[in-house]
Amino acid sequence: MTAVFNLDRQIASEPDAVRQVLATAAFPPLDPTRPIIFTGIGTSLHAARIAAEWISRLSAGEVRPHALDAHDVGTTAALTARDQVVVISHRGWKTFPSAALQRAGAAGAATVAIVGLEAPEQAADHTVRTCANETSGTFSVSYLASLAALGRLAQQFDVAGRAGFADGLEGLPAAIEATIGLGDLPAAAAKVQSAPIILIVGFNRDLPTAQEAALKIKEGAWQWTEGMPPEFALHGTPAGYQQGMAAVLIEPAEDDGGRTATLRGALDELALGPVLTCGERPDTDLPFVSPHPLLRPVTGIIPFQRLTAELARLRNTNPDTMHGSREPWQSVMTGLRL
Repeated sequence: MTAVFNLDRQIASEPDAVRQVLATAAFPPLDPTRPIIFTGIGTSLHAARIAAEWISRLSAGEVRPHALDAHDVGTTAALTARDQVVVISHRGWKTFPSAALQRAGAAGAATVAIVGLEAPEQAADHTVRTCANETSGTFSVSYLASLAALGRLAQQFDVAGRAGFADGLEGLPAAIEATIGLGDLPAAAAKVQSAPIILIVGFNRDLPTAQEAALKIKEGAWQWTEGMPPEFALHGTPAGYQQGMAAVLIEPAEDDGGRTATLRGALDELALGPVLTCGERPDTDLPFVSPHPLLRPVTGIIPFQRLTAELARLRNTNPDTMHGSREPWQSVMTGLRL
């Protein structure tokens, strides 16, 4: 019998979760004349980077937010009373996202917390709630729900709706649902299941998707994976490429100077292992659809979430418990204060 994970059920719930966030959450205004800092850890940091890119693009570069690791913001990053600090943390209790809120508040900065429905009360001026706690340790739906909330925050920078971003947000649930049904993910997983390393490459707004995808595969399939931009993958990094490795190239939405194509050529010549593609073309290995160019990261991660579940089935891992069901990881990792 084919294993069905909570991860599969969580992915299936994404259209409804995003629809709910877009319809019900209250979104505080951000002041375009003051600095904006988005911050989080891991998956939440990837969402922070996407939000910063959205506002920069929607404002035509007039507003340039920062996306910083919550470990930095919670310890040493310089903060002032002029800052607006948006902390993303699904469960709302981890050490450094909480410390980031505390330090920002102590500096007199305006604070916004984006957290799950079951997170404790936050020490923030505004709290935006997203979705229920995940039933899988490999988070999926909370990432998309956070991006939906961040999309609403970013929408206010789309002056007079010139970019069509708001319309794109309204089309997200349908695009998510369509993407969940695309592609032959078991076949894609079979091509990379034995690779000692998987390289995932994304340009510009697709870079956080590549990094988030790498994190999902590490968490759920216990397979070492790295996400990086194409130019980084061409500079020095090839010295560490090895026989049997696999690569997934996210086809760029904008002109990257031909560097993804150059990398593909180098990988083909090296002939180390399978090279898969991800993109909006239906004939890619990992296809997705997007209702707006800036919203590619929301739907572009879905095939990688599904790939993680398929790899877990093939590799006999458990994306729901991650390290929680095996030793010595169970003893070591469950004893850590995150």
